[in-house]
Amino acid sequence: MPRKVIDAHRLAGPVPFDDLPTDPRPEMERLGIDSALVTHTIGLYSDPQAGNDALAQLTDPRLIPVPVVVPGVAGADVHAAGARLVRLCPQRHRFDLTGPIALRTLGDLGVPVAVDFEETSPAELRTLAGHLTELRMLVLNPGYRHLRALAELLAVAPNVWTEIGTVNTEGGVEWLAERFGAQRLVFGTGAPVLDDCGPRFLLDHLDLPPADVDLIAAGSLEGLLEGLPG
Repeated sequence: MPRKVIDAHRLAGPVPFDDLPTDPRPEMERLGIDSALVTHTIGLYSDPQAGNDALAQLTDPRLIPVPVVVPGVAGADVHAAGARLVRLCPQRHRFDLTGPIALRTLGDLGVPVAVDFEETSPAELRTLAGHLTELRMLVLNPGYRHLRALAELLAVAPNVWTEIGTVNTEGGVEWLAERFGAQRLVFGTGAPVLDDCGPRFLLDHLDLPPADVDLIAAGSLEGLLEGLPG
């Protein structure tokens, strides 16, 4: 069992067209998740400004705010100020992740970014990582069907980390750890839209040394947020 568990990918607030819990804390307590990086659903699915304002109302220290940033929109730098991680949604919010405005904005933020794999492509992420080599990036929800593409990205982009919650194929996380090190793999769930019990079970049953499991459960994410090498 890992000593500490931090969920790098969790949502708070109402999910459109679905009756899902709006408060992540009861499930976190049930599953033994100590803290979580949280994005507000309003910012994710609707209005980033309103969602970030709602996120600022969360006062529980276990919920670490992850504001949504739209490059080129006024206030992007304000939302990033003080944040430990920001969320990018290029498809939902209709911007070019590797365009000149995004490159300029992200280059000036000085904050790690998280982006859902389904919101972009391996080629786009490679381009972004190559242009902004100091920008630390966390790929969310990569799934297991894209393992080879994900591995190619990790091989050429040392400033990229990946969430493992949806790498739910036999030996998939172990395969990544062997090639790139557990220090670049991060526990996350995507709950409540995605299942959190499966990733939590996966974490407890990884065929890896306890030190590597501890890295994936919390240490790798702490390194990412603190600017430590992957």
